[in-house]
Amino acid sequence: MIAVTHGVSPHIHRCELTHRPREPLDLDLARRQHAAYQDALRRHGFTVVELTVNLDLPDSVFVEDTAVVLDEIAVLCRPGAPSRRKEVPGIRPVLERYRPVAEIRAAGTLDGGDVLRVGKTLFVGLSSRTNLDGLEQLRALLTPYGYQVKAVSVHGCLHLKTAVTAADEDTLVAYPEWIDMEPFHGFRVLEVPKEEAEAANVLRLNRSVLVAEGFPRTEKMLRDAGFSVETVDISELRKAEAGLTCSSLLVT
Repeated sequence: MIAVTHGVSPHIHRCELTHRPREPLDLDLARRQHAAYQDALRRHGFTVVELTVNLDLPDSVFVEDTAVVLDEIAVLCRPGAPSRRKEVPGIRPVLERYRPVAEIRAAGTLDGGDVLRVGKTLFVGLSSRTNLDGLEQLRALLTPYGYQVKAVSVHGCLHLKTAVTAADEDTLVAYPEWIDMEPFHGFRVLEVPKEEAEAANVLRLNRSVLVAEGFPRTEKMLRDAGFSVETVDISELRKAEAGLTCSSLLVT
């Protein structure tokens, strides 16, 4: 199993921000937290590939937004923020080692953070970063492989996976106020409390669930639901609107 990551740019303080005020950001601390995140991936059997090709680009640590990686194919995204589109060419060569590669083209936009895969279904958030054209292009690319692509309205946060992620094939962790939950009918939904809304972004690692440190009620909720839970501190990266999923592309 491979986890593609990217080093933290020295320019991360100039990152794109949509829903958070800009705060001073400690680069050294952000890098230490990112290293701890990578260590968590390694503990769960992933070989971590760390790229440095886009270190001049402020948001480059958030590699999830550059591609959607599935068993059969990798789809290069066309990020909704124009400043982030320069990240994509640097990601292509590493993904070509593992998968055939397709891409989203103009005028479509698609951020990987808006794509939640559960089994053979991909839920795609229509957000400030992902448009309907990007969703339809993704659907056309993936239908031949047997995937369904379902649209989800996002209205209160940056990406779909800011508000909902999968703990397993049947269970979602969600903050429903930020998205339309109707497309997720039939799933068991564990709702995070309002004061821990950002905890809805969890990272499923084999049989464990990684939760951002500082959200004790969400951690307890997942343990009570039968999950093995680990925490990692990404408090400094969260100042750049980071979640746990956005700093890796998992190639399984």
